Amino acid sequence: MAGGTGIGRRLTVQGWFFLALSLMVLLVVIGTAIGANLLSRTADVTDDLLQRVQPAQTEAYRLQAALVNQETGIRGYAIAADKQFLAPYTNGKQDEAHSAARLREQLRDRPQLLAGLRAVERGAADWRRTYAEPLAAAVTPGRPHAVDQSTVDSGKHDFDRLRTLSAAQNADLARAVTEGRAHLAHQRTVRDTVLSGMVAAFLLTGVALAVLVRLLVTRPLEALSTASERVAAGDFAHRITGDGPADLTAVAGAVEGMRRRIVAELDASREKEEVLGRQADELDAQAVELRRSNAELEQFAYVASHDLQEPLRKVASFCQLLEKRYGDQLDERGLQYIDFAVDGAKRMQVLINDLLTFSRVGRLDDTREKVGLDQALDKALHNLAAAVEESEARIDRPERLPETVGDPTLLTMLWQNLVGNALKFRHPDRAPQVSVTCAPDPETPGMWRLCVTDNGIGIPEEFTDKVFVIFQRLHSRDAYGGTGIGLALCKKIVEHHGGRIWIDSTVGEGTRFCFTLPSAEEATSTDTSTDDQKALT
Repeated sequence: MAGGTGIGRRLTVQGWFFLALSLMVLLVVIGTAIGANLLSRTADVTDDLLQRVQPAQTEAYRLQAALVNQETGIRGYAIAADKQFLAPYTNGKQDEAHSAARLREQLRDRPQLLAGLRAVERGAADWRRTYAEPLAAAVTPGRPHAVDQSTVDSGKHDFDRLRTLSAAQNADLARAVTEGRAHLAHQRTVRDTVLSGMVAAFLLTGVALAVLVRLLVTRPLEALSTASERVAAGDFAHRITGDGPADLTAVAGAVEGMRRRIVAELDASREKEEVLGRQADELDAQAVELRRSNAELEQFAYVASHDLQEPLRKVASFCQLLEKRYGDQLDERGLQYIDFAVDGAKRMQVLINDLLTFSRVGRLDDTREKVGLDQALDKALHNLAAAVEESEARIDRPERLPETVGDPTLLTMLWQNLVGNALKFRHPDRAPQVSVTCAPDPETPGMWRLCVTDNGIGIPEEFTDKVFVIFQRLHSRDAYGGTGIGLALCKKIVEHHGGRIWIDSTVGEGTRFCFTLPSAEEATSTDTSTDDQKALT
C-alpha cells in the first residue's frame, strides 16, 4: 500500500490517465486490426457464397434446361419434320453458350468446378456432333416419319451420359454451397467470439479506469473541496493540505498559498474596486465624448463635401468658358488639357454627391414606413429605362414582391444600384438578362431573401467581399465608369434596414447579388420593441 502510494505521488493524474488511455488505444488498435481482418474474411466468404457459388448453382440448372430443350427440339424435328421444332434446339444452344460463359466467370477461382463444366460442355458437343447434327441433316422438311424411330431413339444413351455429367456437376456445386455455408458459419462464430472478447476487454479497462479515478482523483479532490469550503465559509485559519498525485498536491499548495494571501488582499481589493469604479465612470464619459466627436465628424464631412461643390462648379465653368473664348487659339493638346480638367471636376462632383448620399444613409431623415418592394423596384426600373432600352435588356421579376418597413428612397436606390450594375457590367457578346427572385430566408425566420441575377461578366470569387468596400474597383475607370461607392452604398442601406448582402458564388455564369430584408410584420415588432426600450430609458 505504501509502495502504491509512493508511485501514485510520483505520477500525475495526467500520467495515470495517459497510462490507462494508452492501454485502451493499444486494445483498440489490436481489436480493430483483428476485427477488420475477421470482417474482411467473413465478407469474402459471404460474397463468394452469395455472388458466385449459389448463382453458379442456379446457372447450372439453366444450362441443363438448355440441354434438355435441345434434346426435345431435335427429337420433335426428327419426328414431325417441321422446322418450327428446331427453335427450342437453336435457342437451347444459345442459352447453353450464355450459361456456360456466366458459369466460367463465376467459377474462375474453382478449377474443380470448372472441370465439371468443361466435362458437360464436351459431352454436349459430342452429343450434338454424333447424334443431333447428323439426325437434323437426315430429316427432310415436310416428310414426317422419314427417319426411323430407332434412329431417333438411338441418342438417348448419349444424352443419358450427359445427364450423368450434369448430375455430377450439380452434386459438386451443392457440395461447394454446403462447404461455403459451413465456412461462413465458422467465420461468423470466430468473429462473434473475438468481438465479444474485445467488448469484455473494453469493459474491464473501463472499470479499471473508474477505480483508478476514484482512488487517485476523486478522494483527494473531495478532501481538497472540503478544506476549501471551510475557508470559503470564513475559517481563514484552517490549513489546506494536499494528498494524492503530484499535480493534485501542487493544486492544494496553490490553494493554500491563495488562502494565505486572502486576508492580506482584502483591503487592497476594496481599494482596487474604488479605482475600477472611477475608471468605469471615466470610460462612460469617454464614450459620450466619442459619440459626440463622431457626430461632429459626420457633420463636418457633410458640410465639407457640400462646400466643395461650389469650387468644382467654378473650375468646370471657367474651363468651359476658357475653351469657348480662346479655343481657336489653343492647339490640340491645350484643348485636351481643358477636357481633362472639366472631366476631372465633373467626376469629383459625382464622387462628392455619392459620398453625400453614402453619409446620409441612416443619419438624416430616417424614414420608417411600410414600403412595397414592388413600388420601389418600379421606380428604379423607371429611372433606368433609358439604359434598359439602350442595352436591349430583359428584366424578369416576380408578379408580387413583399412589403418591408424602411425608407422608400433608400430601397429604390438599392434596386437601382443592383439592376444598374447588371446593365453596366454586361457581357459584350449578349444582351443583358436580369432576374429578380424572392423567397423566405431559410436561415432567419421573418426575413425575405431577394436575389438579382445577371448574365454579365461576373465577379471572381476572391473579390466577392472586396466589392462592398467603398472606393474599391475591379476594373479601370476607362473600361467601366463609376466611383466605386455603389455596392458600398447597397451594403449600408441593407444593413440599415436590418439585413445583410452578399454575392452568391455558386451561380455558374454572371453574378448573383442576394440580400435579406425583414418582413413588414417582423420590422414593425422590432420597431415597437425598440420604442418601448427607449421609453423605459
